[in-house]
Amino acid sequence: MALVIRNALVLTNDDAQPVIPHGEILIEGSKIAAVGAKVEAPAGAEVLDAGGMVAMPGLINAHHHLYSSFARGFAPPGEPASNFVQILERMWWKLDLALDAEAVRYSSYVALLEAIHTGCTTIIDHHASPSCTDGSLDVMEETFRAAGLSGCLCYETSDRNIPADGVAENERFIKKTRAGDGQITALFGLHAQMTLGDATLEATARICAETGAGVHIHVAEDLSDETDCLAKHGMRIIPRLHKFGLTGAKSLFIHGIHLDEAEMDLIAETGTMMVHNPESNMNNAVGTQKMLTLLKKGVLLGLGTDGMTSHMISAARVAHLLQRATLGDPRVAFVEACDMLLNKNAQIAARCFPEPRGQLKPGQLADVAIFDYVPTTPLEPGRVLGHLLYGLNYARCHTTIARGKVLMRDSKVLTLDEREICAKAHECARQTWARF
Repeated sequence: MALVIRNALVLTNDDAQPVIPHGEILIEGSKIAAVGAKVEAPAGAEVLDAGGMVAMPGLINAHHHLYSSFARGFAPPGEPASNFVQILERMWWKLDLALDAEAVRYSSYVALLEAIHTGCTTIIDHHASPSCTDGSLDVMEETFRAAGLSGCLCYETSDRNIPADGVAENERFIKKTRAGDGQITALFGLHAQMTLGDATLEATARICAETGAGVHIHVAEDLSDETDCLAKHGMRIIPRLHKFGLTGAKSLFIHGIHLDEAEMDLIAETGTMMVHNPESNMNNAVGTQKMLTLLKKGVLLGLGTDGMTSHMISAARVAHLLQRATLGDPRVAFVEACDMLLNKNAQIAARCFPEPRGQLKPGQLADVAIFDYVPTTPLEPGRVLGHLLYGLNYARCHTTIARGKVLMRDSKVLTLDEREICAKAHECARQTWARF
């Protein structure tokens, strides 16, 4: 079944024709077939009149923790955490341990609903549920397929509860998805070097070599991770991971706030991908990533939310404002933050999924977000980014299309029963909190 979108202000993210007023998009199956001022639609094609609203590529979140949706409104008992290690010990390690299979399911559904409502169609997720490790990624896959979104999933392997927890789940799921349809893919998840012994990293390296998978790991989010590595292993984090063969073009390193110059150079030399999560870093008071330095060194650096939210345009806006505030320079980071959101995230996705995405042009995956946004100043080539961060950031997402399927229209989700899910999530969250 073909779908044609008419009467849209199309932002293609394609330099060949970046802005198409009153444009049209033809979707056939899961791919974009044509984009232009006028497209020829086959007989019987469904027509979606955008009513002059803005159509742009579906957004990509390069690092999420869907289970974090169950943290909303909850304050762990006891004294508030005063540093990052205490945040892990008093909040996140207790929350993930309290998750059962139903909590995994509904915390995922809640976050996926929010992604649909904000035009985010692809998510690279990092999951943890130590009380129900085995099969947890299958539960998450079911939620992604029900929602209609694309997901690259992994389990957060750690030695903090039992040795090598998550190794078998990662290996099983990586092998399962290799023969899949491309909607769901996998990386090998690792928490952070400070909770991983050499034996677990050796097992990870062996499985990654056998399967061709990369790792998805937090690195140097807090200074405590670097000091731990130096104290226990006599080296910094990136050299330790590199020693086990875990750097490289298929691996995704998260945060990197406290990397030194040599570590950043090693990441660049090995082609390892990185993701910046500015809202989370600010919330945890762990510092500011040297985003501009990493980009200058040629690191493929994308944007994520680290479970804080599913709103990717807001993440880009915060990234550029944080760099300006930290560096005291009002000239920097605007274009870079937008490029990370629109282009670098698409390049990261290209290493994690078989289908290209991130542009509205023929051959790309048919992921489209239509925003109820009427520009009050000219929206034309050379002016798109200002509208992105200071206009579309506040606009309602009217329609979300993923893999050629309409998931939401007029802000009503069509693939999931939002009211039922929210009611069940409310119940599951309360039960999860009671297990703290």
